[in-house]
Amino acid sequence: MDPIIQTTNQAVDPVFKFIIGICILLFIVISTVMLVFTFRYHRSRSPKPTSVADGNIWLEILWTFIPTLLVMAMFYYGWAGYLALRNVPGNALEVTATARMWSWSFSYPNAKTSRKMYVPAGRPILVNLVSQDVIHGFYIPAFRVKRDVVPGMKNHVWFIAPQKGSYDLFCSVYCGTEHSKMLATVEAVSEQEFNDWLNQVESHHEKISGRKLLETLGCLGCHSLDGTAGVGPTFKGLWGSKQIVLTNGKERSVIVDEEYVRRSILDPKADIVKGYQPIMPVNSDLRENEIEELVEFIQEIGGHSK
Repeated sequence: MDPIIQTTNQAVDPVFKFIIGICILLFIVISTVMLVFTFRYHRSRSPKPTSVADGNIWLEILWTFIPTLLVMAMFYYGWAGYLALRNVPGNALEVTATARMWSWSFSYPNAKTSRKMYVPAGRPILVNLVSQDVIHGFYIPAFRVKRDVVPGMKNHVWFIAPQKGSYDLFCSVYCGTEHSKMLATVEAVSEQEFNDWLNQVESHHEKISGRKLLETLGCLGCHSLDGTAGVGPTFKGLWGSKQIVLTNGKERSVIVDEEYVRRSILDPKADIVKGYQPIMPVNSDLRENEIEELVEFIQEIGGHSK
């Protein structure tokens, strides 16, 4: 890591400590003065009212000037830290983080996508933030970065993982029933390990649990597996059933089969099941083997043989 480039932690932590230090100092001074005055001018010690003192212009200037100076110092310190967080280093690696209810996905310059965010330790990472549905929040406490992810609005954040390790990524804006489960992991590895992973050809025959995918993508926040009514149709008994859907605003009857499920995954607003809202996000970043696992699991939970 270039020693000239400070990490986001180095931009935030000193400001936080400075403001906390000022607050502690003021608390001690004010509390001490309050206790001294309470003891010194207690009624038992001063039974008679003291004479009315004239104002002291220099004292008033002093207690106006000092707080103003402290506030200006905190503002300047905070502003300098803010600029450091918004000015992205020139050699930053670009990653696009896509948020949807209730999952994250990450795409890289070579079009590779992942459910986990892999980054090289010690290198600046520029994260372009995209939301496919509602407002989310990109929050990595370990790196002191938090930014709103707003549909239709360009936004970004950057950070440096100072060392190898796994770091938690949260959604910091309430986005629905499964908000608390909208988690991801930032995996910081060496530059060589990152390049090996980035250029690795993925096997499309790798088996991935359909249920695990539903959990990772946040699908179970809307669709139940036991027949319970939810935001979306339940998966139980869905396969092979007849559904009334709205296609381009017109009602029609469809049989839930592989073609219908695939279309609903890739273009969820094409056929809206009657009685439900068109709020399902597009899943265009799913790989073919992931779609196959989802279709197979939905068919299995539907109770029909393939």
